[in-house]
Amino acid sequence: MAAMIKVDNLYKRFRSTQALAGVSFEIDEGQTFGFIGPNGAGKTTTIKVLATLLEPNGGKAWVDGHDCVRDPMSVRKIIGYMPDFFGVYDEMKVWEYLDFFAAAYRIPRDKRPAIINDVLDLTDLTGKKDEFVEGLSRGMKQRLCLARCLVHDPKVLLLDEPASGLDPRARVEFRELIKELRKMGKTILVSSHILTELADFCTHIGIIEQGKMIVTGGVDDIRSQFRPNRMLKIKILGDPEPARTLITGFGDAIKSVGIDEDNGNTLRVEFEGGDDLLVQIQKKLNEAGIGVTSFSEEEEDLEGIFMKVTKGIVS
Repeated sequence: MAAMIKVDNLYKRFRSTQALAGVSFEIDEGQTFGFIGPNGAGKTTTIKVLATLLEPNGGKAWVDGHDCVRDPMSVRKIIGYMPDFFGVYDEMKVWEYLDFFAAAYRIPRDKRPAIINDVLDLTDLTGKKDEFVEGLSRGMKQRLCLARCLVHDPKVLLLDEPASGLDPRARVEFRELIKELRKMGKTILVSSHILTELADFCTHIGIIEQGKMIVTGGVDDIRSQFRPNRMLKIKILGDPEPARTLITGFGDAIKSVGIDEDNGNTLRVEFEGGDDLLVQIQKKLNEAGIGVTSFSEEEEDLEGIFMKVTKGIVS
């Protein structure tokens, strides 16, 4: 696949602050890229360079082959940029807000009503079409902002903290909407600090800190990199020691068997091997008459990876 977004050795300084210090990464067409980092790490600065709103002090950035500095108008035609704040639109109705931006993208007047209806339907805002923007809830405003990004059917979406400030239900709805956009073939860069949610819909992630990209790659590849062995959680009914002794007896494939500090009846088994070993462990526990109330494999989550690779430093 061709790189839809390419960032090469990007530098940006604001007076005495080095916001970006050599950031590089690529996002292929159709990928959903989770951009992770603490506040002040350089996420918004990078996104604004890609959105042609900031010029870097060094390095280059391209969207679909177009240089973000030398050819900004071509970039703006193919991106939908959603900032981390909505803005102020007093006394403007939802449909008027979308019509204004459709006109800005030079969409013919006779085609705008159908397009507006389509994006309202996609973002589940059809019932709010004739309401005033300032009367919408935070979650509805976020969906409306995304609808605005879609009026010109862009190839690329740049979403800066789109779930910030949303309640749990609104976050779930927004996450499902991003999944639907990915199915439509959009290339999506989304920054967020809600790491558990990014893992659910992102194909790739990049972790940035102090203006430098620390880790980038596929979600599964990065998980494997930071946990080369598999981890099994087994909750035992009663004393876990007999189960611990039995599992240890499987030999070199078992790297460690520990008791969970928060739950004394739960074993955490680090092992090397395939699913056949899981079947054998289950079988031996059953044959030994050991009661097992839960048996599941534990994956390395993004929060764990983030804590391992970052130091909590901002630019």
